[in-house]
Amino acid sequence: MKIVITGAGGYLGSVLSLFLSEHGHQLILVARRDLDFALPANASFARWNGETSGDWAREIDGADAVINLAGRSVNCRYTEEHKREILESRLQTTRVVARAISEAKTPPHVWLNAASATIYRDERGRDMDETDGIIGEGFSVEVCKAWESALFETELPQTRRAALRMSMIFGRTAPVFGVFSTLAKLGLGGPQGNGGQYVSWIHERDCLRAILFLLQHETLNGPVNVCAPHPIPNREFMRVLRSTFKMPIGIPAPTLAMKVGAVFLRTETELALKSRRAVPRKLLDAGFQFEFPHWRLAAPNIVGDEKN
Repeated sequence: MKIVITGAGGYLGSVLSLFLSEHGHQLILVARRDLDFALPANASFARWNGETSGDWAREIDGADAVINLAGRSVNCRYTEEHKREILESRLQTTRVVARAISEAKTPPHVWLNAASATIYRDERGRDMDETDGIIGEGFSVEVCKAWESALFETELPQTRRAALRMSMIFGRTAPVFGVFSTLAKLGLGGPQGNGGQYVSWIHERDCLRAILFLLQHETLNGPVNVCAPHPIPNREFMRVLRSTFKMPIGIPAPTLAMKVGAVFLRTETELALKSRRAVPRKLLDAGFQFEFPHWRLAAPNIVGDEKN
């Protein structure tokens, strides 16, 4: 397939492009700045500003698929300026991709757009799937809702669309793994808050495999949870990680301490304290098989990769 990946300059774009290249696909990687990783085989680079059409948009005409990963990082303080940037970066890029597809003489068969499992409410009592999951409230949820609306608002009858409601992705070079692993190795990997909040997670390899699966399975559309089938409480998540690093100590991080620390680290506690209990019902029903369905299997594999 010829696949155009917009917003390809981040962590997920780098590992996804290598994965798809290894599977023989032709790639056009689109980003605002030069890539900080080597172009994989069968890949070329195009620049965009994320707001207007340009040479990059011509690559969409005749492409088999588009994957849009663009959006400002949410790892920041939610000031009014940052909240505006978080929202607008997602809406503008999604809409400019929609415009490029609508103007293509031969539009792509499928468009996968990044989204987030944080769209669901803070939930500890039951799983949240694409059919029965309850949408939450607050700034992050409103961003997710608007983001998905932008994906589906344009009529594109020849292009199947799916919103990738992704959980936290854990792999050797994943930024979030770097944070959690550092805490665990320093003996600070105890429960965060009261530890009862659920962690929705996915191994990097399963995330990449799920994206390829979505490209290939024409029955999958609309919102799709891209997460492991077994979310677990934070206290258990951290216990497994500490055990994997053979660290016997795990100092807890009470909610108040996390709120104070978040101010100094210029981030938000929601990233660690919100309970996300998403499950990948659509993927499972379509026959997708996870290599790492449980965190107790995933953590040793990732840590082993890090050590190697």
